[in-house]
Amino acid sequence: MSDLEQLHHFIGGEHVAPKSGEYFESTNPATRETLYQAARGNTADIERAVAAAKTAFDDPRWRDLSQARRGHLLRRLGDLIAENAEELARMEVVDNGKLLREMRGQLATLPEYYYYYAGLADKIQGDVVPTSDRRVLNYTSREPLGVVGAITPWNSPLTLTTSKLAPALCAGNTVVVKPSEYTSRSALRLAELTLEAGFPAGAVNVVTGFGAEAGQALVDHPDLAKISFTGSTATGARIAAATASRFIGSTLELGGKSPNIVFEDANVANAAMGVVAGIFAAAGQTCIAGSRVFAHRAVYDELLERVTERAKTIRIGDPLDDATELGPLAFADQRDKVAGYVDLGRSEGARVVTGGRACDGGLGGYFYEPTVLVDVDNDMRVVREEIFGPVAAIMPFETEEEVIRLANDTDYGLAAGVWTTNLSRAHRMASRLEAGTVWVNTYRAMSPMSPRQGFKSSGVGIEHGTETIKEYTRLKSVWINTSEDPVADPFTMRS
Repeated sequence: MSDLEQLHHFIGGEHVAPKSGEYFESTNPATRETLYQAARGNTADIERAVAAAKTAFDDPRWRDLSQARRGHLLRRLGDLIAENAEELARMEVVDNGKLLREMRGQLATLPEYYYYYAGLADKIQGDVVPTSDRRVLNYTSREPLGVVGAITPWNSPLTLTTSKLAPALCAGNTVVVKPSEYTSRSALRLAELTLEAGFPAGAVNVVTGFGAEAGQALVDHPDLAKISFTGSTATGARIAAATASRFIGSTLELGGKSPNIVFEDANVANAAMGVVAGIFAAAGQTCIAGSRVFAHRAVYDELLERVTERAKTIRIGDPLDDATELGPLAFADQRDKVAGYVDLGRSEGARVVTGGRACDGGLGGYFYEPTVLVDVDNDMRVVREEIFGPVAAIMPFETEEEVIRLANDTDYGLAAGVWTTNLSRAHRMASRLEAGTVWVNTYRAMSPMSPRQGFKSSGVGIEHGTETIKEYTRLKSVWINTSEDPVADPFTMRS
């Protein structure tokens, strides 16, 4: 019998053992130490969770709760996250290897997402629509969808869960979360905090487990009104097909291969730090990573030198140490995938300027050195496919037209960076780059107030901002005839 702590599902406001009785182990990627066992969810567990969410959605205590009261609950949840920030930050560090210094920063801003949607809750409203007949009143209203499924990845569990959970609850839905099998604990703790904040039992449920078992069962459940997913493009495509066949909505934030473009008039020192932040922060395990770096030939050598020298000095080690700058990759297969892509790049003709090796960080974990590739072009697989690791490919360009063509020559369109002091050029680039987010003279900036969307294979739907409320509500149009006179001609349409 194992002495490891066992984590159960969170369903209907209670910790519930898996129907199968099966658990799986979660490992600290920095040390390979086994942390705990999490419930291995399956169709039966998803059935229970969706039933609990549906019961909560239909319960008058939630269904009839005023929008202002929903806002109060969201604000209280934000307060509780702030009060438990250190605990939550450490949970994620040991689960996925992110730096404690970064997680403390994320947890300092995470309550703002709940405060933002708390303020938005009582502003979800419709319109009065003018008609040609003043005796007919037409108005619209927005209603919650029902049970929302949220499938979240391992790289930023709390942040990416929040980007789905906060607007879904704001709009009056209930939620079933299926977190990544690599990061179960923080989602379960967040669900506990929703109950403590005053949300009714069943409003937020968490089923842990694997995508092919629990995740697929959630996507396929007939009582699901919407699915929101963050993860790979391949999985997103399968989810899109499944939801489209049932005519339910989906929000899909998928992969990226984002260009980070440095022009000849840029402040190269600042741009170099932007490149480092874009690809080496979070060990490159972010969908918005600026993995394709385009430098104007006039500044290419200087930028390459600055980025390379900084990459060589990045401190690799224990993510719980405040001095550490690069933690481990989240699990062994991810490290092997990154190593495989670098080897593929070498076989394609790329040259490794620095990095290019796996290491254990002195702790026995799944670390990979910050890596810079040159002698690459936009047709190589190492440049076209998402690596999801600390690997930058740096390429020269000559003209603005050339770099626009190169930057847009990708299946993805999640984000882009532009470094220039030319204001006109900044606006031109922002309008012509095929990316849902364009940063100018910065990178990796984000706010709950700013909507974001992926273009092309980077997904569909909007997260953050007021726009996302449309993703979690349905529009109803109501027509009321205020006249008691009989219709003059019942065979013609009224307007």
